[in-house]
This record gives sequence, C-alpha cells and structure tokens, in this order.
Amino acid sequence: MCASLCRERPHVCDVCGKGFTLKQLLRNHQRLHSDVRPYHCDQCNKTFYRAHGLKMHQMVHTGERAYNCKFCDKRFTIAGNLQRHLRIHTGEKPFSCETCGKSFNQADTLKGHQRIHSGERPFGCDTCGKCFIQKSALKMHQKTSHAGSGALPCLRAHQQHHTVERPNSCGLCGKSFKSASYLKIHKKTHSGERPFSCAICGRMFTQHSSLKSHQVVHTGEKPFSCATCGKCFSNSGNLNRHQRIHTGEKPFSCEQCGRSFNQGNSLKAHLQIHTGQKQYMCDKCGKSFAYLRNLKDHKCLYST
Repeated sequence: MCASLCRERPHVCDVCGKGFTLKQLLRNHQRLHSDVRPYHCDQCNKTFYRAHGLKMHQMVHTGERAYNCKFCDKRFTIAGNLQRHLRIHTGEKPFSCETCGKSFNQADTLKGHQRIHSGERPFGCDTCGKCFIQKSALKMHQKTSHAGSGALPCLRAHQQHHTVERPNSCGLCGKSFKSASYLKIHKKTHSGERPFSCAICGRMFTQHSSLKSHQVVHTGEKPFSCATCGKCFSNSGNLNRHQRIHTGEKPFSCEQCGRSFNQGNSLKAHLQIHTGQKQYMCDKCGKSFAYLRNLKDHKCLYST
C-alpha cells in the first residue's frame, strides 16, 4: 500500500514527508514551511501563500458573495463557508469524537470538544493565569473578570445597570427592584398568588401580560413571522430563538469548555456534564438524568 501511495504521490516534502501528485502542488506546500507569501493584496497589503487565497480574500473588498444558501439565501465569499453553514439546515454532523462518539458539524468544534477528554487548556489569561479549552471562553473570561478602563462600551453600559438605585427590596429573598410595582409583581412568586386566569383553560398567571401571551395558544394567532423562512410564532421570544438557526448565533457560552449554545436552557443542561448534577429523577426507581427527555424515554422496571 505504501509503495502504491508513493507512486501516486511521487513529489514528497523533505520537511514533513507529505506527498503530492504534482510538483507545483509540492512547491505551493513548501511555502508553508518557508513562510514565503508572494501574493499581495493591493488594497490592504495582506499576503498569501497561493493565488487562490488572494483571489478569495479580494472578495472582502469587492463585496462579492458568489456562494448562495438554497435554504435561507444567505451568501458567502467562499464555498467552504457555505458548506459549513448548510450543516445548520441539514443537521449533518460529520465530525465524530473517537472517545465518546459525540458528533459535530465543524472540525474546529470537535477539536475543542476533544480537549475535555485530554484535559488540555491551551488558552491562558495573561492577567490571572486561568486556562481555558477554547479561545472564545478566554475572551468571555477577560470581558467579565478583568473589565477595566479598556472594557467594551456594551460591557460598560451593562455594568451601569448594576449601579442603578434599587430601593425596593423583597423581605423574603432580598432581591431589589427599581420600582414598588416591580416588587409587588415579584412578591407573587413567593405567595403563589396568580390573580389572572384564562377563561378557556383556567390556567393562572401572576401578570396580565403573561395571560395575554398565553391566550394566543387558544386563538392560534401567530403574529411574529421569520423574515428568512416565513415560519410564524405566537410570541417574539420564540421568534428570536428560532432566528438563531439561520444566523448561527450562539450567545450562551460555557466558561468551562467554551462550547456555545443558541439557547440558555441548552447551556444549563450542558453544564451538568461538568458538575455531574442530574436534576431529573424517576420517582419510581430513583434513577437520575441530566436531560428531561432522557427521563421521559426511561423505561422504569417498577412502573405499573
């Protein structure tokens, strides 16, 4: 097999031993070792190993996006980015972990996941020395833990939220509110008071706005429409969560391993991998599960 491979790829790199079918491909490859970048962008002076890399880069300046998603019409400058994006729609996860079998839609995500098994934490904080599995987790840590004069404007705005005076405190849990009306609504969570009831199903709510949102379930009204695919939703929160499927946005990040999620509940469930907590318990046999769906699928021997 080795002899056959050598015949098929006769041009071998003397640095790393990688073989190529053509001599020109070997020359292109060798630039990686020599760090020669002969192709220059006239607009920003960025340099590239290959002419193809320069050509793809120039689309950044021209605005050209030749690759179009057939599902949501989002456009991309290179075919590789389109292929990665398409996996959001198809659900394809071609990259599997050999240790636990978990699959991912991107090779980089798999690489980050494998560090959970190896214990490798290559991204260290220059300020406190804490190390992280992924670079995104390090960035999140630096923003939240070492926010000084160089903090981002959005972070500074968020920090001001904590300095707002909140003179109305709950005597039961100590939580504070800006206005007495917010405190009054909050107290209902302790008293169990739910004065707003649905005339159709009798479900009770602490706030009138919550009742109003619920009533849409009975009317079938779905006034919130996705501009990308046209799917409709009964409330704006569900629409916002749905739109992350199209945008690929994952705003909820795990500080332990850096993995990101498009919903807060998904992050909460994921954290149980690190804590070992299993909050869903079978009331028949006592077996615990990290996910509610696993509890529902559980076939209890003691059930009648």
